[in-house]
Amino acid sequence: MENVDGNAGACAEPQDADLAGLRGEIDGIDDRMADLFVRRMELAGEVAACKRRTGRALRDPAREREIVSRVTGRAPAWMETPLRLLFGSLFETSRALQRASVCRAGAVSQAIAAARARAHGPFPARATVACQGAEGSYSQQAAVKMFPVAAIMFFNTFDDVFSAVEKGMCPYGVLPIENSSAGSVAAVYDLMVRHRFSIVRAARQKIDHVLLGAPGAALEGIREVSSHPHALAQCGAFLSAHPGWTVSPASNTAAAARALAASGRRDLAVLASRECAELYGLDVLAGGVADAASYTRFICISKEAEIRPEARKMCIMMTLPHRPGALYSVMAKFAAIDVNLTKLESRPIPGMDFEFRFTFEFEAAADDPRVAALLDEFASDPQVERFSFLGAYAEV
Repeated sequence: MENVDGNAGACAEPQDADLAGLRGEIDGIDDRMADLFVRRMELAGEVAACKRRTGRALRDPAREREIVSRVTGRAPAWMETPLRLLFGSLFETSRALQRASVCRAGAVSQAIAAARARAHGPFPARATVACQGAEGSYSQQAAVKMFPVAAIMFFNTFDDVFSAVEKGMCPYGVLPIENSSAGSVAAVYDLMVRHRFSIVRAARQKIDHVLLGAPGAALEGIREVSSHPHALAQCGAFLSAHPGWTVSPASNTAAAARALAASGRRDLAVLASRECAELYGLDVLAGGVADAASYTRFICISKEAEIRPEARKMCIMMTLPHRPGALYSVMAKFAAIDVNLTKLESRPIPGMDFEFRFTFEFEAAADDPRVAALLDEFASDPQVERFSFLGAYAEV
């Protein structure tokens, strides 16, 4: 054993020396690459100045293809894809620096400027607001958080809320967009593409479900539970503990509570907020029924864009070509200007196999010229099949 240990120790020293030598060589290459990168970006700035003087387009796809073809031709075949990715990122960084100096306001920049001019003073405390559901719903609670003096009009569906705002019946509408445990509200994302609107505010609302029954009902007598599908999903463990119950989806938690109160059924219970118990004269049969504490994010929409100084989030929607690297290219553009993506939602496009529409939410100030220039580029890029600027807003 001593000889074996001795041999292992004797082998370790040359290996460590080899590793140190390799790392030293890599460090030297990294230093040279950093110097060359800085010089390349300096030259990119000079190219941008030439483009500004001559009015040439920022992007030159033929030039990029020429470079990629040249550099991949100098390397082994197995390095072709890594080199394409490396130079794709390099091009995005270069264009980001050029956009900062070749900044001509496009359609999105102009729309942002108009929305900033349109929003006078602080966000209104008083407004007529469209909500889906009924009094006591989480949508109603989120609306009151955004508008302390709110006149709320309730509608049966999310589509009705979009339509009420789009047609001018209500200046604002409040819609759920995602829950921290149950995920995105897919129906709202699908409706976004069908309506003309702008996101002007967002809010997080704590979700606190309880099990409600008609007066005199007992937990032992319950045979059916109804609520919104997201609420049912958020209370999965509690429902699983009662396998004999029938689970029935409803359009809204508060609407389910209101329907229970009207029916008087003692074998039916609903998952809703405690506020609904008082509103509709129901008994709390069980509390703490959610699997975990959760929050739902709500957006406030208006017909016209309104961007106030406190806006620190933006949202866009686009359809990208169905090819490798299309989504990566967009994300690289954000990374190149140090913008943090906070949400990426993909939804299938009806009638188109494996084609998706993407919604991006990111942190950015509305007056950041780098962001405005990037959005202008997206809007005018022929590779982006459909682009929509959905708004800039603050979240409360």
